[in-house]
Amino acid sequence: MSSPIIDFLLTRSSAPISELLEPGPSDAEIATIIAAASRVPDHGRLVPWRFILYRGEARVEIGEKLAELAESREGPLAENRRNQELARFSRAPLVIGVVSSPKESPKIPQWEMFLSGGMAAMNLALAANALGYRTNMITNWYSDVPEGRAILGLAPHERVVGFVHIGTFSGAAPERPRPDPATLVTDYSGPWGE
Repeated sequence: MSSPIIDFLLTRSSAPISELLEPGPSDAEIATIIAAASRVPDHGRLVPWRFILYRGEARVEIGEKLAELAESREGPLAENRRNQELARFSRAPLVIGVVSSPKESPKIPQWEMFLSGGMAAMNLALAANALGYRTNMITNWYSDVPEGRAILGLAPHERVVGFVHIGTFSGAAPERPRPDPATLVTDYSGPWGE
């Protein structure tokens, strides 16, 4: 059985961030991408995620702040290390931060809200791909420290699901080994250990 959607999903891959070039998505395309990203399972209709757009000069400003933060944590940075931090958000034309923003709920556990954010991130990347753009999602060290999250616009209770870098890619994405799906599936045979 053939399906263009299945073919699309079976060939999904990430493009190298440094090769995601202009043009990036237009405002109308970004709205479509966000609408698709929002159509995910969300038990209790809590909307426990949100999106931050990093584009234009803001990407350069963030790099400067991340370089300063890295230097305050590590001491003076070598030039190549400093340049790495400066370019973190300016390599692709657009970066969309997918942020887990959990809500109080007596029924829905926080881990489930975080997973809903992960599904939003995947839908976001797939929507950008469907519009002809390529993507790559990362987190990196600054996602794990409160100061880094603050620089990137997150509230103290929020966490990074991923930063989706989006742009135009004309090359062939390098294929990497994928797991054999047959090794990932079992039929239920009773409780664990019995």
